Amino acid sequence: MSFLTNEASSESIASFSKQEIMSSFLPEGGCYELLTIIGKGFEDLMTVNLAKYKPTGEYVTVRRINLEACSNEMVTFLQGELHVSKLFSHPNILPYRATFIADNELWVVTPFMAYGSAKDLICTHFMDGMHELAIAYVLQGVLKALDYIHHMGYVHRSVKASHILISVDGKVYLSGLRSNLSMISHGQRQRVVHDFPKYSVKVLPWLSPEVLQQRSLHLVGNEHLLLSPSLYYVRTRGPTRAPACSGASQSSLLRCSCASVAQNLQGYDAKSDIYSVGITACELANGHVPFKDMPATQMLLEKLNGTVPCLLDTSTIPAEELTMSTSRSAANSGLSESLATSSPRTSNGDSVSHPYHRTFSPHFHHFVEQCLQRSPDGRPNASTLLNHSFFKQIKRRASEALPELLRPVTPITNFEGSEPQDHSGIFGLVTNLEELEVDDWEF
Repeated sequence: MSFLTNEASSESIASFSKQEIMSSFLPEGGCYELLTIIGKGFEDLMTVNLAKYKPTGEYVTVRRINLEACSNEMVTFLQGELHVSKLFSHPNILPYRATFIADNELWVVTPFMAYGSAKDLICTHFMDGMHELAIAYVLQGVLKALDYIHHMGYVHRSVKASHILISVDGKVYLSGLRSNLSMISHGQRQRVVHDFPKYSVKVLPWLSPEVLQQRSLHLVGNEHLLLSPSLYYVRTRGPTRAPACSGASQSSLLRCSCASVAQNLQGYDAKSDIYSVGITACELANGHVPFKDMPATQMLLEKLNGTVPCLLDTSTIPAEELTMSTSRSAANSGLSESLATSSPRTSNGDSVSHPYHRTFSPHFHHFVEQCLQRSPDGRPNASTLLNHSFFKQIKRRASEALPELLRPVTPITNFEGSEPQDHSGIFGLVTNLEELEVDDWEF
């Protein structure tokens, strides 16, 4: 592997970051007080800090990447992210406040999101899924961001709950820019692209069949790529398909040769992100992501053969299973016994006999079905989905409604009125951060 050993490689990054001020934030390390480490990433070359911007006292997130340890491929990858961050400007895309080089580290400064990610919310408070109206607000923000990204000629390729961040005032932001891919080549917009996203093992359950197909031979040849256990429900299509499987039983691996999986690689386009929106909708509604209990090969074959995840409620779960009184999403996700045996409740907080003894609207079910069409041509684009009947229930701005809908959750930081030298609030913040899966945030 080739590593950065000369100034030219560092300068290639610096050309994107030096004197780049995305807002009024200064590109100088001395302007930021690093408070505590809240995450790691990028093959352990990245450290994520909670920090305070000294000139204003605002709390931010600082992502520091050790450039000396980066390979040339990683540098190119980071250049692409920085290019996209400068190109994009949208109220639902996570803004980069500043990027600069300090002591051979790339510093990327972004706002600190006080509600964390949507994944944090379902992992810590809404383990059986969020309220439908809250999901509508979240997905509306995501689709607005995707509509903009697609019109700019890019595919996001990493839509999932951990890449949806919510600010202290209830605004929804889509992150994960480093996976974005331009569909424009030599000045011409391509109909499809064939590139498989790098560093994508964690995002496999959310990827569309046509994206997974780009690396089908690789996946078939690597059975060791296992994903962690999770409850799994699907809705199947066609007379030859097996019945929908439950949390206690996986559907059997479909018979398919490597050649048949790999053939007809037609590429993918922006509609692949719409499939990911459908998977994310199930993730937010059910409290876990579909397919995550499957080996990568089986997941690919299931998707290629039309297995479709669905929302878990009284219309999709057999009545006899709804008599169970234990939260199976807790019991089957490796949570502590105290959580698994606690009194279950629905996403709106009401105590019921089964966590999924609720009924989502037909509009929500239809929205998910549209997103998860096997054929990309059958999926609406982001602009069309924003006019779906599912969003008709939205009557207020997200910044007005989401904080109410997320109760009893409160923002994990609120430093207004604190003295500049008083860090008492930080200790409470760190305690709360320890409950979150911040390592999976795409800052």
